[in-house]
Amino acid sequence: MQHTSSLAALRSLLNARDLDGMLIPRADAHQSEYSAPFDDKLAFISGFDGSAGLALILADRALLLVDGRYQVQARQQVNVDEFEIHHLHDEPVHLWMRDNLPAGKRIAFEPMLMVNSQYENLRTSGCDLVAVNDDPLNEIWSTRPAAPQGAIRQMPDAISGESSASKCARVAHALTQEGADYLALTLPDNIAWLLNVRGSDIAMSPVPLSFALVKNDGAVEWFVDSAKLQQLDSEVREAVTVQNPEDFLTRCQQLAAGKSFLLDGDNAPVAVRFAVETGGGDIKWQADPITLMKANKNETELEGYRASHVQDGAAWVNFLAWLSHEVPLREAAGNPITELEAQEKQLAFRQECDNFLEQSFGTISAAAGNAAMCHYHSAPETNAAITSNEFYLNDSGGQYFNGTTDATRTLNFGQLDGQRRLHYTAVLKGFLSLISLQFPEGTQGHQLDAFARRPLWELGLDYDHGTGHGVGHYLLIHENPHRMAKKVNPWPMVPGNILTIEPGYYLAGSHGIRIENQVEVVASQAGFCKFASLTLIPIDLSAVELPLMSEQEIAWLDEYHQHVREKLSPLVSSDARPWLFEATAPVRTQRA
Repeated sequence: MQHTSSLAALRSLLNARDLDGMLIPRADAHQSEYSAPFDDKLAFISGFDGSAGLALILADRALLLVDGRYQVQARQQVNVDEFEIHHLHDEPVHLWMRDNLPAGKRIAFEPMLMVNSQYENLRTSGCDLVAVNDDPLNEIWSTRPAAPQGAIRQMPDAISGESSASKCARVAHALTQEGADYLALTLPDNIAWLLNVRGSDIAMSPVPLSFALVKNDGAVEWFVDSAKLQQLDSEVREAVTVQNPEDFLTRCQQLAAGKSFLLDGDNAPVAVRFAVETGGGDIKWQADPITLMKANKNETELEGYRASHVQDGAAWVNFLAWLSHEVPLREAAGNPITELEAQEKQLAFRQECDNFLEQSFGTISAAAGNAAMCHYHSAPETNAAITSNEFYLNDSGGQYFNGTTDATRTLNFGQLDGQRRLHYTAVLKGFLSLISLQFPEGTQGHQLDAFARRPLWELGLDYDHGTGHGVGHYLLIHENPHRMAKKVNPWPMVPGNILTIEPGYYLAGSHGIRIENQVEVVASQAGFCKFASLTLIPIDLSAVELPLMSEQEIAWLDEYHQHVREKLSPLVSSDARPWLFEATAPVRTQRA
């Protein structure tokens, strides 16, 4: 459904301020992938509600730039008579501005919403960048939701595996090694990890929206609304100095004289740079050391992931068994199961699990052509039926007290045409190629990406999203720094890293296919690593062209399915157990 925008009101506001345009990113002050409604300015101005995008509003044009996942969705949600849709990465906004705008155009931006690396790119555009600090959209957003006030709770050391004091000491040592006096923290998941807390400001993202300063002696100033801290024990609150979040930039400027601040140029708002430089401080541009510390999971965290995936796998099997039984019956009765009904039933099964708290992201429950939108979310006006002659794709996960899960299965309930079967087989072969791989310790994600794409490339096909991402420990579903994609990712993979493997293929208006397991990087033979699957869910083989599968691929599937069966059969419902045994039977006994 297309959006009625507020472009006229914004243009009037810009004109009154003698501005030629304004950049509006899909970002808050913390670079959150999923923003609180209060911060979702891009959705307000354009109607696009995906997790990555940027708008450039000019007096006579408006651009919306989104990545490959959202090219279809953007055209459905946005009034294309008002907005031109561009590719966020293939045509970066600073290059578009350089090539299409006269030099000296005054383009507004909010420095708390723009990181330093983006700012430096924009400076090459030839435009005059005008920092605005008073949240100008507030003047025209009459129905703006309230700022989030989610309660913050403790993450016990018994679940996190390390005390906050120990983590602060490690960060202090890293600062000393780098000759820095302060680390400015603006990423809520890094703050949550450091302080062993979890928040509730954003649904399905258990992080506290806040800022922090860590001194090179381990002392922490936490810039957070004190009203959020009522559930924390006094010793947790007393271990830090609590400050008003509105004072964060002022405090950075106050402390800056003669001091060195470590800032992450890809995550810290450029407003922090401005504050430190105004105060006379020095900046060391470096990756936030917490990001890598957090990604290298300890054994307690790894045990939590494994346990949460057993629970999640049992919920998946109960759901898939129900779906497999009900889809043909309901279709024959003329009352087919819909996308929304399926995702509600799946959530109900998850809610039966011990330690389940909430979903880890909005479920992608997508039938037929809807699945061609990688990040589609069903709504009443798009709620399609799940039928026997179309694929059904389900990408979902859970936040458990001891871990975070993320998995995708593409399902077939009948007879599919040869093209769909060939596409599904290619995606599965790519998935198997990567998940079964042994690779040198320290290999980087982009060096592995092509293994998952090769079977599709051989058909002249590809997919326009990454192949895998990091996953937080009861934290964010997409966790930095590790990623497997075409784009260079310089972070070495070592035992203890958690990622997903999720190749796919999408044919607009027809179908979408993705197969995703969450994996743990584990040691293999000397100097090498491999992936151990955390996800325990049968892979649908009914749409596979078995003659195209190698003996090695079939052996991996049989071993994986045997493991799934052994782990889950004691936990699933009695109704689901026969389905589980059939779904995990050796490959050659299954329906071709």
